[in-house]
Amino acid sequence: MNDRLLRAARRQPVDVTPVWIMRQAGRYLPEYRAVREKIDFLPLCKTPDLAAEVTVQPVRRLGVDAAIIFSDILIPTEAMGMELELGDRGPHFPSPLRTAADIEKLAVPDPVERTGFVAEAIRKTRAALHDSVPVIGFAGAPFTLAAYMVEGGGSKTFILIKRLLFEQPKVAHALFDRLTRTLIPYLEMQVEAGARIVQIFDSWGGELSPRDFESFSLPYLTRMVQAVQAKGVPVIVFGTAMSTHLPLLRRTGADVIGCDWRIELDQARALAGPDVALQGNLDPLALFLPHAELEQRVADILRRAGPVGHIFNLGHGILPPTSPDAAKHLVETVHRLGCHVTAPPTP
Repeated sequence: MNDRLLRAARRQPVDVTPVWIMRQAGRYLPEYRAVREKIDFLPLCKTPDLAAEVTVQPVRRLGVDAAIIFSDILIPTEAMGMELELGDRGPHFPSPLRTAADIEKLAVPDPVERTGFVAEAIRKTRAALHDSVPVIGFAGAPFTLAAYMVEGGGSKTFILIKRLLFEQPKVAHALFDRLTRTLIPYLEMQVEAGARIVQIFDSWGGELSPRDFESFSLPYLTRMVQAVQAKGVPVIVFGTAMSTHLPLLRRTGADVIGCDWRIELDQARALAGPDVALQGNLDPLALFLPHAELEQRVADILRRAGPVGHIFNLGHGILPPTSPDAAKHLVETVHRLGCHVTAPPTP
């Protein structure tokens, strides 16, 4: 198996910088669109044969060093008893959480019984790839899932979830605890199915101030990280707009911290410290640059990241209008330049 990604996660030297692309399966791939013409998004997540097929597609087309399983961070919320509508326009909860009684009704489900299709998709993906690259499992962070569940979907202000934190902190902590008790077995199930590394997405953690992140997200992220690491698997923690939270993310004990494009990687290294690997952090829209300019940006990121402990990635998910040829050129460029990395420039 190609273990460059795993070695980088554990800050071991690699011959070529590993690269994978967040949200690998998506509307930018024609073969994915062909599958989606026949099935809606949520049923696709629940159909292991098809989920494995679209997981494998970008590995074969782009030559990335890992396959992130096709699923969605909100899958466990449905298993907990929430009604979930999930499509291309984003998630929607017709009956969002509004009271402590709503939260008390949430189940802590058996992951195999309620979400075993994710484990089966991992097993089928490994078989389809003949274990040539690691499969990455994932889950959302408790705060991020709670934000969706309380807001009823996406939000620009997050007023409902923040009011819950500030007006009823005990109720908020009860929700985060219940989510954590759901998500840990969910990730453990993925590891048992063959995921070699897992990523936790705290997509909305950057909406919290550092003090509120420390109170309402960090303890639960740390519990998740430690539980998965006890299974012998490295953990990536990623969140958008969280540059100021990097010292806090380091305290989770994660093996890798993912960075978006809002910070240079040498600056991220200074904040996160030397004993954690970094992931990132090309702006996804840089894939629309001419090849020469894209290569310059790749070289700069590799230089700033340094020679070990780095997984090249986009700073967020790849966007639908992106050309697959541009994504493939990016992967080839990282592999070509990643074996000639030098130390970052002295500030």
